[in-house]
Amino acid sequence: MSQLETEIEAAVFRRLLQHFDERKDVQNIDLMNLAGFCRNCLSKWYRAEAAERGLEMDLEAARRLVYGMPYGEWKAKHQPEASADQLAQFQAQEAKSEKP
Repeated sequence: MSQLETEIEAAVFRRLLQHFDERKDVQNIDLMNLAGFCRNCLSKWYRAEAAERGLEMDLEAARRLVYGMPYGEWKAKHQPEASADQLAQFQAQEAKSEKP
């Protein structure tokens, strides 16, 4: 991969984080139900990739990068309880992905 490609991918990732920051109304459960990933997944992926490159990072530090603030603060300000419909859809997706 070229340096230019790496720079483009980094810029796209920053735009994705900015978009998520601007769309706090889009809940993680909605993202999971529609796309199969959420902000928490991005945090875990970031942490895993950092570790692969020798940079140890705890999950809270990775979440701070993705959420732009401590996760607990973001959750308290922007994450309401999931609705029964959201939870049912999430559980159906989980059951579907567990089938062989």
